[in-house]
Amino acid sequence: MFETLSHAALQEYWWAIMSLLGGFLVFLLFVQGGQTLLYTLGKTETERTLLVNSLGRKWEFTFTTLVTFGGAFFASFPLFYSTSFGGAYWVWIIILFCFVIQAVAYEYRSKPNNVFGSGTYENFLFINGALGTFLLGVAVATFFTGSKFSVDFSNITHASDTAISRWETGTHGLEALLNLQNLALGLAVFFLARVLAILYFMNNVEEENIGKRARKHLILNAVPFVLFFLFFVIRLLLIKGFAVDPVSGEVSLEPYKYLHNLIQVPVLAVLFLGGTALVLFGIIRPVLKTTTAGIWFAGTGTVLVVFSLFALAGYNHTAYYPSTFDLQSSLTIHNSSSSKYTLTAMSYVSLLVPVVFAYIFIAWRSINNKKIDTGEVKNESHVY
Repeated sequence: MFETLSHAALQEYWWAIMSLLGGFLVFLLFVQGGQTLLYTLGKTETERTLLVNSLGRKWEFTFTTLVTFGGAFFASFPLFYSTSFGGAYWVWIIILFCFVIQAVAYEYRSKPNNVFGSGTYENFLFINGALGTFLLGVAVATFFTGSKFSVDFSNITHASDTAISRWETGTHGLEALLNLQNLALGLAVFFLARVLAILYFMNNVEEENIGKRARKHLILNAVPFVLFFLFFVIRLLLIKGFAVDPVSGEVSLEPYKYLHNLIQVPVLAVLFLGGTALVLFGIIRPVLKTTTAGIWFAGTGTVLVVFSLFALAGYNHTAYYPSTFDLQSSLTIHNSSSSKYTLTAMSYVSLLVPVVFAYIFIAWRSINNKKIDTGEVKNESHVY
């Protein structure tokens, strides 16, 4: 089946897979968002334990999706992996450190004879939730704003230096924090994660005081999310984008490139606008009417919006990882992918993705067959 597809078709197929995984990853960051709200929504030790256990039943979904996303990116677009992870390594090291301390926190927070106390591990969870979400947003924003790196394929023939790509700044990724558009998306992802977490708590936690605080803080977090997201999107539609000549492969700056992508590929505009509408509906509905279903509208909208943003970055002859140091070093889905043989073999493995999603859905429903409450936490044999 996949053998009949051209190399270009396989590259586009795998960019769609990566876009979908990215969308699910951002949705699942509600776990990280919830970790930043433990002391905001939980005013007593019992309430915080209730929140931690609600999140503890889902944190492995986020962790697994992150690993799957990274592994699939490495296998399908290895030049991006070597360029970004090998060059902007400070950003990725910090992100990985944040997720390591998250795993430690869930494992040891409620262990008997915990010499550090639960507060230490709750601080670990806050660091993971705040810094992890923010830096992931900043890293994704560089798909549109660019980074300073160079690529020279001729180096592979040099015995003394076979490095194909080089990072051209000494800050190795931290320079992305100096770009306002990068910061805007980082903060938008941070507040979106908190909004999704609040909607999740409304749907999953049975505790009156937490419910009242959650409703109050929903708007307080939704407003900055909308403002930062609007700033990022408006700038995205107005800036010059990195266009790729379909014949020569030459990269050039094109005014309003990402706006042109939306217009020239209408399905992306539909997905983006529809996803945005679902996110806003998921936020507004619980404010106007008592409901716990907001997480599903906002979550679905998040997946659609993130999918469309990744698609805007990679499709319609666009460089998805542009170089501001040397335009011709910019990475596209065609010059950075694995071989046709590798992509074909991986495509058969990708047929298992629906099975994985079905497993997550069934496991989620099994875990969430009823809301978690203080009585359940007290009687639970395993408490996070």
